[in-house]
Amino acid sequence: MADFSLTTVFVVPGFQGSLPSGSSTQDLAAGEVGIFDSNYVATLTPSTSKYFYIAQGRTNTYLQGTKRSDKIAGCGAGFGGCNSNVTEWYKVSGCPTPITQITDVDGWNVKCGDVVTLTLRAHSSYLDTLYFNGFTRSVTVQAPCCDCGGDPCDTVDVPALIDQFILKLQQQAPGINPDNISLNNFYQFQRIGNDSAAILRITGKPLTTYGQPCDVAAFPYEYDRMWFRTFVYSGPATTADFIVADNCNIVANAEVVQRANYATGTYGEIAQLEKNFYSYQAGYLKHLYRMAGYNGNFESWADAGTTYDTFFIKFNEYDKSAYSWGDYIKEDAMVIIAVEAGSGISGDIQDALEDALGTVVDNNPVCITTTSTTTTVWPSTTTTSTLIP
Repeated sequence: MADFSLTTVFVVPGFQGSLPSGSSTQDLAAGEVGIFDSNYVATLTPSTSKYFYIAQGRTNTYLQGTKRSDKIAGCGAGFGGCNSNVTEWYKVSGCPTPITQITDVDGWNVKCGDVVTLTLRAHSSYLDTLYFNGFTRSVTVQAPCCDCGGDPCDTVDVPALIDQFILKLQQQAPGINPDNISLNNFYQFQRIGNDSAAILRITGKPLTTYGQPCDVAAFPYEYDRMWFRTFVYSGPATTADFIVADNCNIVANAEVVQRANYATGTYGEIAQLEKNFYSYQAGYLKHLYRMAGYNGNFESWADAGTTYDTFFIKFNEYDKSAYSWGDYIKEDAMVIIAVEAGSGISGDIQDALEDALGTVVDNNPVCITTTSTTTTVWPSTTTTSTLIP
């Protein structure tokens, strides 16, 4: 996480079908999650209490009770107005498929016989580690000649020009030099249309899943995304500047029609959160997962193959008198609730929390998937978030 909030993670187990009501925290089964009022009574309407807790039953209760959050106050009626201590409240719907970038190149301003270069500059966590200023490769072609009899014209055959680029882009240098990487490893190239308005569509391929270590203490969850910039300009590749944007002699328009994004709510992500924040929510014992005897209190309720919706609640200390003056920064708290995406209990949890905290904002309301197209179809595309580029 990119903050220093004291964070507690609650993963609702797959066997739990509903929220408890009317019972106490001591009645929670191992793994069961509930919302409890100020008297530790399970409730579906936390707005009727001055504050509420999120609590979960444990398997190992030796020297510790139920795992629970600190006091969370909403804007319930009858308590002298809104006395909420919540500073952030949002949801991230689960989407297990990472979105890849799609760039369309059109508006070709090329004359017959022109020398034209296309440069692709790709970035990701690993690519930027291997290559200065991204993985940059250029291909250069000569636009097809025009044959108009005794009156030569300047109108280039755009589909033929795009096909020339695709042929070059799919080639790989000979030999076993590791730098002879085919662009096909990272991109898919298509021609859309058969006339002067034809498009060169460049789609980023999903990244390879990196090797996962067997050591559970190694924090193996990996996440990355690849995004790229596209430049089409006249002249040879030597005009490409590796430091600044290639704005010289641009002869085609490169438009990002779908931006790359991350998968959300995957099993690997949620299981990693359980480990990241374990030391914040255990009665004793810390991060040492490889030793079973020392690790007796660590419990994971994430299920492999399950996609999760996650609810985030960030809040300050409810009792202001608990703050004492000092030369330090006050620390807030955060609760993360992970529950199977689209399940009935996910809706129940959202309804109960909205009762106390108001309508939640979903930061990932639409799970977008990318579908392949043929060279003769003009597909529809969807623009996503404002991630670079």
